Formats: sequence, structure tokens, C-alpha cells
Amino acid sequence: MSAPRTLTLRHVQLARAALAAVAALMITFSADHSAIVGLSVFSGFALVTALIHIVAAWLVAPAGWRWPFILLAAFSILTGMAGGVPAWRSTPLFFVVVIAWGALTGVVELLAGIRARRLARTGSAPAVAADGARDAILVGALGLALAVGLLCVPTTYALRYTITGAGSFTLTGITLGVGIFGAYAAIVAVFLGIAGLSPRSRASADEGADTAAAGTAPAENEGSA
Repeated sequence: MSAPRTLTLRHVQLARAALAAVAALMITFSADHSAIVGLSVFSGFALVTALIHIVAAWLVAPAGWRWPFILLAAFSILTGMAGGVPAWRSTPLFFVVVIAWGALTGVVELLAGIRARRLARTGSAPAVAADGARDAILVGALGLALAVGLLCVPTTYALRYTITGAGSFTLTGITLGVGIFGAYAAIVAVFLGIAGLSPRSRASADEGADTAAAGTAPAENEGSA
């Protein structure tokens, strides 16, 4: 009998949710929303996310369905490394790197989710892919929304305002940009956390039963022979 998988899609979703929650908390409780802080948080988030995708491609994804995880890992590594160079950390780089990451990973997850949902309707998609189709579509859409949101923020934006008794402040484009990324991370953390804690679909359970039956069938045949 083949051993059951020790790592499942549920674990991948929960790991991504925990990582996104950490990124959201770091930005939320940081008084400094500069490009340095934003790129530092994003770099760590992207690189660890890449590691999760690599593990998922190796241990979770069935044959023929590994390409989304591999592409997501590649894009996350490239953008994470670009944001991880201290000398390069600037406002323009933050917007370029995070917009590129959001757009590229968003397109990959969205297309993978749409393909999995379409094939699931005909019964030709593995349970792992079918179970994650809706989640991939929504997370992909959130990635594209992140990219569009950052594109709408001028990098040179600066609004001076005064709060009576507190003083004068300046709301800058980078402050808005880092805040938008933090909001994205918080939404993804909540959504993937709920998805990871939700019960498995019937299709996934049936596939597990079929796998177990396939593993025990040879032994039963040998016993009856």
C-alpha cells in the first residue's frame, strides 16, 4: 500500500496564510513605511513564498500540474532577490518589483485556477488541482488587484496635512504603496487561512480512497491466487 501524503494542499495554504499574516503584521505595526522597510518585508515574504511553492511542486502537485508552482517560485525568487539588495532599495524599485510580482504571479495563479476548474467539470483534473481551483483564481485576482492598485499610486505623490495638537505630516506615494501591500497580505492571509482550515471536498476524499484501494488490490489478488 502506498503511504499517504504527509504534505497536502491544506498545508501549503496554511503555510502561505501564516507567511502573509507575518508580512501584514510587520507592516501594520511599523511606523516607518519607507521603501527600505517595504522592500525588506516584501523580499522576505517573496523568498519564503518561493520555498513553499518549490516544496509544493515536489511533494503536493501531481504530474502535469507542477508548472504553476515552479513559475510562481521562479517569479518570487527573482523579485525577492531584487528587493533584497540593500543598495537598490528605493521608492521606484519598490513599485517596479511589487507590481511585477503581483502581475506575474497573479496571471499564473489565475490561469492555473481557471484551467483546473474547467477540467474539473469534465472530471479530468486531479482532486488536488480541483480543490485548489477556486482559491487559485481568487488569489490570482488579488495579485492582479495589487499590481493595479500600485500602478494607480504616483511614486512622487506627497500630501502635507496638519492634525491639531499633533503637528504636520506628509502622506507620500511610498507610504500608500507599502500600505497597499500590507492590506493585500492581510486579505490573502485571511482567505488562505479559511481555505486551509475548511474541510476537504468530496472529490479529494474519493481520490484518497481510490489511491488506497489501488494500493491494496494487488495484495488481495495475490492472496486469492
